[in-house]
Amino acid sequence: MTTPLLEVRSLARVYEMNRGLFAKGTGVRAVDDVSLRLERGDTLGIVGESGSGKSTTGRVVLGLEPPSAGDVLFEGRPMAAHGSPEWRRSRMRMQMIYQDPLGALDRRLPVAAQVREPLDIHRIGNAAERDERVGELLQAVGLSASVTQRYPHELSGGQRQRVVLARALITRPDILVCDEPVSALDVSIQAQVVNLLSDLQAELGIAMLFISHDLRVVRQVSRRIAVMYLGRIVEEGDADDLFARPEHPYTRALVSAAPSPGRRIADREMLQGEPPNPAQRPSGCSFHPRCPVAIARCRSDLPALVDLGGNRLVACHLASAGGIVPPSMVPASAAKSQPAMEASAP
Repeated sequence: MTTPLLEVRSLARVYEMNRGLFAKGTGVRAVDDVSLRLERGDTLGIVGESGSGKSTTGRVVLGLEPPSAGDVLFEGRPMAAHGSPEWRRSRMRMQMIYQDPLGALDRRLPVAAQVREPLDIHRIGNAAERDERVGELLQAVGLSASVTQRYPHELSGGQRQRVVLARALITRPDILVCDEPVSALDVSIQAQVVNLLSDLQAELGIAMLFISHDLRVVRQVSRRIAVMYLGRIVEEGDADDLFARPEHPYTRALVSAAPSPGRRIADREMLQGEPPNPAQRPSGCSFHPRCPVAIARCRSDLPALVDLGGNRLVACHLASAGGIVPPSMVPASAAKSQPAMEASAP
């Protein structure tokens, strides 16, 4: 087996919460025993509800937050300590695209200066070479030279996200961590940005960790998908196969609830209730209070993530025991292929 570009082993991130001056702190496990592999030039999607630990996983992978346990390996080597020269060199090859493009940009600096900034920090090329690369990259992401001296507040949402993308790509990274990169954009602009990401990935060979709650977008860009619930991966598999044949009850509900042409709202299996408080996790399987097919074992035993064959990993007692989840949980229309997003005319 070849060494993956990025490998995460049993990753955990715990936040200590102090209840008061004399009270004992409570640990919140935002990420719990997560293991992932990302090959060069590939895309792994991570989906789940808010609070599932998706964004925290991305930040820990980049070294922006320290792991409480586990390892992050880049090209087979452990990530260096935060702030060290080795960490800075590796961060040049690992960049992030944030959810809020306006919040990710400095409102006091023009576009060209912000895109060029990573080159200045890492001392890549001379002044003329840096300016040339900025111009080439802004053109590559579909921005004209007229925007170079404009400020973020003078741009549209789609233009801002293209600037953020250009700044992330300026150091020619090997990995992009995309944290809800299109959720703040209109649907038509979402399609343009997603298609642009796909085109640039094919051209530059960049690996992507694509984090989103929108299954429709994740399915379009990802070869594999990992489904997270309350800090743990509950299912992982090839994107098309996972959508056509979801095994975990949580995945089935997510796929069922995803918008699909011709599907009636009454046909969807909607999740009931809210995710539990991460500081007060239920015993056994964390999903059992909301699961329509939970059995007694689900309330007491934590299911392990097991390989069911066919590149499918599932953390469910019923699935691992060969049990059958009622097919009524997924309408027949959910198994049909959903059309890819189409970009509107610019």
